[in-house]
Amino acid sequence: MKRADLTEKILDIKREKGWTWKYITDEIGGMSPVLVVGALLGQMKLVKPLARKAAMLFGLSEVEERMLNEIPYRGTGTPMPPTDPLIYRFYEMVMVNGPAWKALIEEEFGDGIMSAIDFNIEIVREPNPRGDRVNITMSGKFLPYKYYGNEQGIPEYGYRED
Repeated sequence: MKRADLTEKILDIKREKGWTWKYITDEIGGMSPVLVVGALLGQMKLVKPLARKAAMLFGLSEVEERMLNEIPYRGTGTPMPPTDPLIYRFYEMVMVNGPAWKALIEEEFGDGIMSAIDFNIEIVREPNPRGDRVNITMSGKFLPYKYYGNEQGIPEYGYRED
């Protein structure tokens, strides 16, 4: 069985049972719903206790449970540029706003990146009389570039210089 086959099996069971992602993530628990759903879709891994809970919930075999605990090959299954309209809008936001986000982050923090590994994300429905809004909050650790081979008096890391 390939990891993509396990994802399809999980989605089939979800459909058959009429479960929501909220129900599934509440049953498995243990970490952010984004990470749990990401793992069930094959883009993250579940730690062993959560892989066990997921296997019990979905009636998976021991091998399938172990697959949920394996480190996946992330980013597979999404062509670039993305073709799904919702995913494409995120791509579009980055393409249009990315240079401004980069400039503002670098001005505030220095020469580096925002981690997508040491990272939090929360998705909340925000009621609005003109149509409910999707409120996404992202928080990633700033990781400065290391200036290796630096001489005395030259900063070792790319933190903002005042």
